[in-house]
Amino acid sequence: MPMNASNVYQFQPGGFADHRTPLIMNCWYVAATSREVSRNIISRRLLGTDVALYRTLGGEAIAVRNRCPHRSFPLAKGRLEGDTLICGYHGMQFDPSGRCSHMPSMPITPHNASVRSFPVVERGPLVWIWMGEADLADASQIPNTHWLDDPAWTSVSGAFHMKSDYVSMHENLLDQTHFPFLHPGAIGTPEFARSKLTVRQEGDVIIIDRELKNSPPPGVYAMPTGLTGKPVHRYSEARFASPALHTAFAKIVDPHPPTGAQAEFRFNITHAFTPESHGSIHYWWFNSRNFKLDDQDSDVFLHTASAKAYLEDVDALEWIWEVVQSDNQPQFDLNFAPDKPGLLMRRVIHERAAAEAGVSL
Repeated sequence: MPMNASNVYQFQPGGFADHRTPLIMNCWYVAATSREVSRNIISRRLLGTDVALYRTLGGEAIAVRNRCPHRSFPLAKGRLEGDTLICGYHGMQFDPSGRCSHMPSMPITPHNASVRSFPVVERGPLVWIWMGEADLADASQIPNTHWLDDPAWTSVSGAFHMKSDYVSMHENLLDQTHFPFLHPGAIGTPEFARSKLTVRQEGDVIIIDRELKNSPPPGVYAMPTGLTGKPVHRYSEARFASPALHTAFAKIVDPHPPTGAQAEFRFNITHAFTPESHGSIHYWWFNSRNFKLDDQDSDVFLHTASAKAYLEDVDALEWIWEVVQSDNQPQFDLNFAPDKPGLLMRRVIHERAAAEAGVSL
């Protein structure tokens, strides 16, 4: 489906977003990690548009459309001279704002020729980009992920490129009832899946709160905390923070710690994903903790366990995507009470997409 094809997609009052819903453009998305952006120009397709990413000599991250306005040569195949990006086809030169500064074959520089540049903000390990209307880009709307560069926290991380839609990805992360079945022993337990949850909505943010007392922690938390098999109190909050971000916060409390031992442990989980298209996603994850900051064994364990669990999510969503795309028999998926958080998220995306398309619901 073409990007934002509101002339094809039919918005319905009270409707829910799905894999066909036009992508939300007016939102801060992650373009790359800070480590990925350097003096070596890279290209990445974001929300259906090819973008070239590089750094100026001063270290500023720059994002421009990866398509020369002259003959559509990919600018990432060009080169940098100082802060000037030079097209590899006819030598057309662009400054970091995207303005043409020189055209070798013409005596007068065509200043009306430019390549689109995108607002970019770097926060900690993430480079955020605004692909929508530039005048609406407000850096204060970038979701808070302060723990990713707070010295009181340490993180392990990874990335996937996956074939799925971002609505399904958000729904998967808000659906905690699948944990003990898709991730047995690692993240969820049957007791946690059955524990009472509360769902609340604050503006466009959907929040799930759960607590489970006097139950052993799942594997991913047990080893780093040293609480394997011991009944603990587990408190969690998961939130659909924006179309680009899902966060989860866990607190493990040992109600009867040995004398002098740590009693409370915190984990912050960050899932950032940006649609490449309607059927593919760039996905970055971080598992952060505020204890044993220099413990390499915990780093290795958490990275291995997290990567395994998130790959299980990726596999499941890719299998679902394949079925949805290839099965010609229509199906209306059933919804049940535990699906409420995902349905609230889908309503938010539906309404935001309608607003961007100028459709009144």
